[in-house]
Amino acid sequence: MLDYKLLSALAAVVEQGGFERAAQVLGLSQSAVSQRIKLLEARLGQPLLLRISPPQPTEVGRRLLNHVQQVRLLERNLHGQVPGLDSQALPERLRVALNADSLATWWAPAVEDFCASNDLLLELVVEDQAVGLKRMRAGDVAACVCAAEVPVSGARCEPLGAMRYLALASPQFMRRYFPDGFALAALPQVPAIVFGADDRLQHRYLEALGVTGGFVHHLCPSSEGFVQLALAGLGWGLVPALQAQEQLARGELVELLPGQHVDVPLYWHHWRQGGELLDSLTGHLLRATRSKLIPL
Repeated sequence: MLDYKLLSALAAVVEQGGFERAAQVLGLSQSAVSQRIKLLEARLGQPLLLRISPPQPTEVGRRLLNHVQQVRLLERNLHGQVPGLDSQALPERLRVALNADSLATWWAPAVEDFCASNDLLLELVVEDQAVGLKRMRAGDVAACVCAAEVPVSGARCEPLGAMRYLALASPQFMRRYFPDGFALAALPQVPAIVFGADDRLQHRYLEALGVTGGFVHHLCPSSEGFVQLALAGLGWGLVPALQAQEQLARGELVELLPGQHVDVPLYWHHWRQGGELLDSLTGHLLRATRSKLIPL
């Protein structure tokens, strides 16, 4: 029989990114948290954490974390069904990983009603759409929005739709770098904006135009900051059409090549044994995104 106090300590260390924060969340000393994890490792006869910064679960640790996530959700199903159930033992928040552009555009309107009607709190972990699934594999989120179509073991994958990205820049940027009109050959030499090391959208855009190799670019790991850099004329970049509607209408941003875009498919991954709450949220998201994303 698993000791869930020990499992809670393991989950807290991974979710909080360290022993000190885990101790604060659990109301324990850092030493007590460490001892609980050591005891769990001793009982299982193998390490569960890699003691790096931040701590990372081993393969067995991931399996245990996945189990903890699913147990938390299943426990929530009992709330209101079993008289006298200690509500304080229920999870406070549902941990979901999603990309910054979804968070900046369609996510909040899509889940507002559901969260209010189900008294649901969220803990959002922002990851690039290309790598968000690693959070599911690590066992520290119950669901994620990402571009990967193949689910991890024990999870389901549902297509949400595609986000359309437009290559945009400010009018002053276009006048500065393309005074005689847009020139594709010059594009790799003018500043672009890239979200981060895992962001390949600008690369995909250039490759679709037949341009290969490197290009000069700023790095800006903020969806809102990305747009602000483009508005200020610092560079061109791929911006969600949903996010740039007003700026396009006002002429504050313009397309580099009208009609040339990149569509990024988005999928909703969630644990099979996630209980009624996760199943209901899945159905709600599938309905809510029909009017916000491009059908796949």
